[in-house]
Amino acid sequence: MAENKCAKNKNIGRRQSIPFIYTRGTHYEVGFDIGRTFSGLIHSFLKGNKTVDEELVPAYNTPEGRRAYDDTLNSVKANFPQYVRELEGTADGANVPFYKLFLLHMDDIMPSPSQLQSPNIQPVGCSSICVNQNNQEIMGHTEDALAETLNHIYFVSAHIISEKPEGKWKAKEERFTSLCYAGHLPGYTMSYNHHGFIFSINTLSVKHTKPGKTPRMFITRALLGAENFVNAQEIMRDRGCGAGNGCSINMTFLNQEGDRLFHNAEMAPSDKEESQLNVFTASPGECIIHTNKYLRINIEETNAEMQKSSINRMATFKNNYSAPKSKNDVIKMLSDHSNVAYPVFRDIPDDFVKTVAVGIFDCKAKTWSLYSDNPQTNEPLVVLPLVLKQAKQ
Repeated sequence: MAENKCAKNKNIGRRQSIPFIYTRGTHYEVGFDIGRTFSGLIHSFLKGNKTVDEELVPAYNTPEGRRAYDDTLNSVKANFPQYVRELEGTADGANVPFYKLFLLHMDDIMPSPSQLQSPNIQPVGCSSICVNQNNQEIMGHTEDALAETLNHIYFVSAHIISEKPEGKWKAKEERFTSLCYAGHLPGYTMSYNHHGFIFSINTLSVKHTKPGKTPRMFITRALLGAENFVNAQEIMRDRGCGAGNGCSINMTFLNQEGDRLFHNAEMAPSDKEESQLNVFTASPGECIIHTNKYLRINIEETNAEMQKSSINRMATFKNNYSAPKSKNDVIKMLSDHSNVAYPVFRDIPDDFVKTVAVGIFDCKAKTWSLYSDNPQTNEPLVVLPLVLKQAKQ
């Protein structure tokens, strides 16, 4: 009887569970397997997602919104046809409309149906910290999202081999592991690939997004194929088109020569046919702390709650802590909830944003620890080895 009552209870609480799929095939086949395997989570996510029903679909049903959708889809089809097929596979496997999944990837590029501006319901979270010490090389990240995303995430470990190089960057083989929101392409949370590229994403909210340009989620999907730092910068700059909205990427390459370097790249739309890009590099002895506000690119931002949250989280890091130097420092900072209104780890009942996971990449140990609850008081749910491509003999 207890199990039946639990199943009927809509508020299932924070589950200590993150499912995992290993899949290999073409882009469509991998997408289809993801959709088929996680069909229940994808349907549940779409059903409970207010942004889709109250903002994105109504915008899609206006002439301006449909034009923005068509222009953006046509642009992505021209530059990244393989990722469109991957998303089509997910839609087919889950038996959900493709246009709803693509709307999720457009996000704030879609105009509001009432005021023709970016949607009002947006996530206001994610904090990233990189520590670069002789004995500690750590990247930590809180994955914050709208509350309905809680319990709607999964791991994808994919090996994709195309018959021929395709898309803008002519990638023929991709092998990666990524934490994914239900129904979304891999690449927009925390990820690593077999070239040793590790990265996490902070959403940034610009006031003037650019329909017809590349949505950030397609740029971060392309990053899963990056082989080196130069290649990653080319992907983010996206010459010939450019990003339609903004984010920052925290990253490092495990296989780089010389000293460990961590980078934070702020990416923003521009009027040119390429993204604005500003990269800060942390050399040994330095650290990076980034939330959801531009620190170096001068651009008009929106989403007041995101800005307040970011300012308060940065103040918490600055006022409550000295510069982090170890994994324990990072865990303590990412677990902080001393600011009741704007905590770093968000788990306030009835809050519209939750921290759905915390990840700790240890570049020395070559591990990725994933917590589904506050890491200060909980063990990691899983510790994944970072499996890299073997050099040919």
